[in-house]
Formats: sequence, C-alpha cells, structure tokens
Amino acid sequence: MSNALPYAEVIGDPIAQSKSPIIHKFWLEKLDINADYRACHITSDGLKDYIANRRGDKNWRGCNVTMPHKQMVMDHVADPGKVRHSIGAMNTIARDEQNALFGTNTDAGGFFAPIADMELAGQDVIVIGAGGAARAVLFALSKIHVGLVTVVNRNALKASVLLAHFGLKGQALEHGATLPHAKLLVNASALGMAGQDELNIDLSMLLDDAVVYDLVYSPLDTRLLKAAKKRNLETVDGLAMLIGQAALAFEIFFGKAPPLEHDDELRKLLLV
Repeated sequence: MSNALPYAEVIGDPIAQSKSPIIHKFWLEKLDINADYRACHITSDGLKDYIANRRGDKNWRGCNVTMPHKQMVMDHVADPGKVRHSIGAMNTIARDEQNALFGTNTDAGGFFAPIADMELAGQDVIVIGAGGAARAVLFALSKIHVGLVTVVNRNALKASVLLAHFGLKGQALEHGATLPHAKLLVNASALGMAGQDELNIDLSMLLDDAVVYDLVYSPLDTRLLKAAKKRNLETVDGLAMLIGQAALAFEIFFGKAPPLEHDDELRKLLLV
C-alpha cells in the first residue's frame, strides 16, 4: 500500500468488530476515489501519541472514534463547534483548511435520521446507557422536544447528570428497576454486543406502537430486537445509525457525499 495514498480510519479498543472500513471503502470504490480507510486499535494509554503522530501525517484525512475514546479525545483536538459543552463527546476528527485537527460529532445526526419521520414531540422515551453514544442520543432528543426521558444505567447518578445537562425532564434508574410506558426505547449501551453482557429487559411496558432502536450492530439481530419483534413492535437496527453517522463523516474526510442510493447493496455487504 502506498504511503502517499490519502486515508482515514476508525480507532477504538476493541476495534476488530468495526464495520466502518467496509462502509467507507464501499463508498470510495463507488465514487472512484483513490483513497483508503482502515481500522486501528488504539488503547486509552496510546490515544495521545496516536493523535500526535497522525497530526504530522499529511495523507491522514481524519478518523472516526469509537469506544472508549469519545470523551478523552476532546482533550487533544480543537473544538470549534463547542461539542464539549453540547453533546460532550466526539466521534469524528478531521483537518480544517489550515491543517489543524478539530473534532465534531456525527452520531446525533446519524441516530436521528432513521426516526426523523416519527412524531416524537411530547412522547416519552427510554434510553439505556450514559456513555458517548447516549450523549448523542440525548442531544438529538433534546432538540425535538420529547416528553419524559428515562435513562437507565448502572450508575444512576451519572444518568441523572446527563438529563440535567441536556435540559431533559425525566428520571434516572438503575438496571432492573420498573420502567415506565414509552413510545421509543433506545439501547445506547454496549450491552448485547458480542463479547459484552446481554441486555435483559422486559418490553411489556412499551406502547403497542412503540419503536425499539438498538445501536448495537454486532450482532445485528440482538436479543433486544428479537424480543421487540415478538411483540410486533417496529425496530431499528444498529446499521441504520452506523451508516448515517458514517455518511456525515465520509463527506468531511473526502469532500464528497456518499452514494446513498446503494444502501441496500451496502447493507447486504455488511451482513456477510
């Protein structure tokens, strides 16, 4: 592989499960762009050196950031959009016109795209998790004026702080607590992901026309989504947000909008 080839990448720990390289390479090929996209395993201890090394690599267009670095990475790049004070997590690092590195977040837009047609104003929502992905979800929900939001997390205090940060009314509960009725349930945690603990939750409290949205995409058909389908509830899988956030990042990295007309082909590729 030529070192002169422009490239972007995804970083995280673990990273082997990431489908981002498949998505970006698919779009690069469709658009006939001579560039690459890679996965790079970076530990928390190595994050600072990684950013410093890539800063000097003019062929590096940026990176997507996944667990557990979405908050820590904010200490190493510029924040022109004040992401630290809004969402509080970055999932995309890129270069500006002066070659300086800056961070942004495409998770909120990627999360909202599949449910944009839902009438959620005033509707109650349950969100599982209180990490970087949950921050993006709560930020998006705060912009569409949902009703009461219940955040479920191992640390209920952390969840309560997030509700206050985003100006959302609701409650913070620990796992195992009785959940309220809701129109939308979002799993924004790692529970249910391959290699992680399962998410065990009773969906009987959801409304009959509720939507269950699982951000986990490995496996794609999680236990949560299977349970939702047994109740004949509408579901949104993790690929929807993954592709949505990747589309926004791709345009930042490579300067062209991805060919979303090929989404069906891309999804089939991702399911192999």
